[in-house]
Amino acid sequence: MKLILRILITAILVVILANFLPGVHVASFTIALIVAVVLGLLNIFFKPIMVLLTLPVTIITLGLFLLVINAIIILVCTKIVGGFTVDSFWIAMLFSVCLSVLQSIFFRIVGE
Repeated sequence: MKLILRILITAILVVILANFLPGVHVASFTIALIVAVVLGLLNIFFKPIMVLLTLPVTIITLGLFLLVINAIIILVCTKIVGGFTVDSFWIAMLFSVCLSVLQSIFFRIVGE
């Protein structure tokens, strides 16, 4: 039940951010649901590999390189999911930061 709630919250946040951030486009709520699932899967399988491969850079930058990794994950998601586009790397980074902050707020409200 918690997984479904997390996916729904993420999808709603993706739609909200797409309406407020220029350069982020989501065709429909169904696409936003698919984006939420794909982002979850990329964060489970792809992100740990990228973090491991870029560990020295992440340590040198005191963890700030993780923002770059999150932006890359957003850009990979745009290649996988049709109907979801992000115009540039910097928009992807801003989208990633906003999504992470909003997720942490909403997940705390929901009680996870």
